[in-house]
Amino acid sequence: MAKLVLDLHDIFNKGYEIERELNRVIEQAVSRRIPMVEIIPGKGSGQLKKKVLKFLQRPDIKKLYHRVEKDGKNFGRLFVHFRHTTGE
Repeated sequence: MAKLVLDLHDIFNKGYEIERELNRVIEQAVSRRIPMVEIIPGKGSGQLKKKVLKFLQRPDIKKLYHRVEKDGKNFGRLFVHFRHTTGE
């Protein structure tokens, strides 16, 4: 299965850049009809993961994907699943 991966380790303390990268990877998944995006906020204090989840809950973003899955084996990883319909 094709997927995109966004590792946020290098920009963990750059709020604007994090949001820009999240927007970019979501738009890329939609335009290229990629079924899954793996986002790696890392383990740390959990603040970055909270920021990513808050971003994904925005109504304009939430309408673009099907569901978010938290990795049960790795706290520092999220999967965003897309259900692309035909005729979009």
